[in-house]
Amino acid sequence: MPVFSLDPAQTAWCAELRTLAAERLRPVAEKGEPGRVNRPLLAALGELGLLKRLFAEDGGALDLCLLRESLAYGCTEAETALALQGLGTYPIVQAGTRAQRERWLPEVIAGRAVAAFALSEPEAGSDAAALTLDAAPERDGWRLSGEKRWISNAPEADFLTVFARTGEAPGSRGVTAFVVPADRPGLSGSALEMLSPHPIGALSFDGVPVTRDDVVGEAGGGFRVAMNTLNLFRPSVGALAVGMAQAALDATLDHTATRLAFGGPLKDLQAVSHRTAEMATRTEAARLLVYAAACAYDAGAADVPKRSAMAKLYATETAQYVVDAAVQLHGARALQRGHLLEHLYREVRAPRIYEGASEVQRGIIAKELYARAGRDRP
Repeated sequence: MPVFSLDPAQTAWCAELRTLAAERLRPVAEKGEPGRVNRPLLAALGELGLLKRLFAEDGGALDLCLLRESLAYGCTEAETALALQGLGTYPIVQAGTRAQRERWLPEVIAGRAVAAFALSEPEAGSDAAALTLDAAPERDGWRLSGEKRWISNAPEADFLTVFARTGEAPGSRGVTAFVVPADRPGLSGSALEMLSPHPIGALSFDGVPVTRDDVVGEAGGGFRVAMNTLNLFRPSVGALAVGMAQAALDATLDHTATRLAFGGPLKDLQAVSHRTAEMATRTEAARLLVYAAACAYDAGAADVPKRSAMAKLYATETAQYVVDAAVQLHGARALQRGHLLEHLYREVRAPRIYEGASEVQRGIIAKELYARAGRDRP
């Protein structure tokens, strides 16, 4: 992998994104209701061309990471709204039919249609291959029956990429991806009240009809569609975490340089200065891991799963540490509703779980390491 330094155009673009997030998107985000899809925010992302950039043919994983990191620094709600559109739509981009892309991509890019990635179930979160949503065959297609849970943008999404068991083979080889409009008969849902403020819900499928025109990719090939999507988005979850960590770090540097205590600014206390040094070092290390994983993806490297898992693991764990340390150095003011760090403290916890919990990432890394070393055991 090459040395990771951004060129001047990339640096300028990141600065522009941070300004857009703070000045154009944050005011719209603040008018939204926690736990609900903020459609005006999606419309603003469309008007600014950011959703179009998300799916640009000349983009890539590094482009996605820079986009998510920069938006997260200035407005986590905007970053999350954009990322969820990407997660729910990317299966169609990578494996969908021409008709599926023509139906949904223009609407998503304009910020008019809300997407969802419906993989997790009540008993199949980290172990995604254990999903049980049943796709019972019938003459013209299938009927979907079962439940999905912890689905971002549910139940308000306009369409969902749904992964169901069609049974061509056992385990992950018997899973098919479908694009399902939200108005299909038999589909219902409810919102879940979660710590993280973005919308998450449960979905119920009561004989929901789907046809072969709804299949994304090939029947029985849905798990590969899901994993290809996650391999792209896992490093960018790390980028989200880096953006939050950098925002917390910068707030801490400003606070400790001006807050007076014990006869001088907090930064003059060795315990404080050493803590900020540690926060900065971990943030930069996480950033480099994220960029390395993104460049590996864009280069088509063989070790993408390992690098993606490393980036997601280290960056999200680092963000948790940095935000927690920032709260500690700010004191009680950081716990007040409306404070930047109070907001980040609630936002930073979920990324260590979604798109594969930290423990799952460690398992992926270990499996890849032993496979490369030729020491795998049955």
